[in-house]
Amino acid sequence: MLMYKIKVSTDSTSDIPKEIAQELDITVLPLTIYTGDHEYLDGIDLTPHEFYDILENCEELPTTSQVSAARYTALYEQAWHDGYTHLIHTALNSKGSGTYQAAVLTRELFFEEHPEAAKQLSIHIIDSMTYSMVYGMAVIEGARLAKDGAEPQAVIDAITEGVTHGRGMFVPMNLRFVRKSGRVSAAAAFVGDAMGLKPAITFEDGASKVVSKFRGDKRAVSGLLDLVKKERKPGTPYCLVYGNNPEIYEKLKEACEQELDQPPMLSYPVGNIISINTGPDMMAVIYRR
Repeated sequence: MLMYKIKVSTDSTSDIPKEIAQELDITVLPLTIYTGDHEYLDGIDLTPHEFYDILENCEELPTTSQVSAARYTALYEQAWHDGYTHLIHTALNSKGSGTYQAAVLTRELFFEEHPEAAKQLSIHIIDSMTYSMVYGMAVIEGARLAKDGAEPQAVIDAITEGVTHGRGMFVPMNLRFVRKSGRVSAAAAFVGDAMGLKPAITFEDGASKVVSKFRGDKRAVSGLLDLVKKERKPGTPYCLVYGNNPEIYEKLKEACEQELDQPPMLSYPVGNIISINTGPDMMAVIYRR
């Protein structure tokens, strides 16, 4: 009988809450955020709400950098020394960051430097092609399977299927940050703000896409829920995402609990990396198509 020891890992843009990562032994590698003269490790040095304050007061959008090769090397070496037979890592969308490519390149260099490790450790890297808990939920599912004794391929298949069928529908409640980040053009943002329009933004094949637009806060909540109800696979878990707007979040939560077949699996504040693009005044639903 083959014996497997599986390590599941990802990066901080997956937005997996710390308590869940600890419970399921998921290693989360941080991206780095640069704002002004300061440098922060995402998910370590700043809470989301602390970062929202920085965002609201910054003149230029903070920038980010991918997970470093040194952190990937440390992850691979630790997994090898700890006796893992399989490391399954899910990375941030390769079309929006070099994080996935860094993971792949560092794996090649690791095995060149430690050829003996290739006989003991298999490293499988998955490109999520998306953001936030769209792949975070898939990683959580895979980690639970690994903890329950599933074979490596079953864990890989579950994560791959999760990111393939996962969907995140993000609604910025003002367009200042999506304009700065380029998710919406400056002209469209100007018209949208003047008319009170809220875009519903998702990701397909790694690229952002405006799916619909809603006029006013009330219609944004009901419109977002309508999109979710049309696409979501019944009976599957979903997550709610919020920023610094508790009133909007409460309305969304109440509507989902009334109109969907179960309460949210969890609700969480939008992560630092995502909030750079959506702004902290936002809401989202993460679900399975």
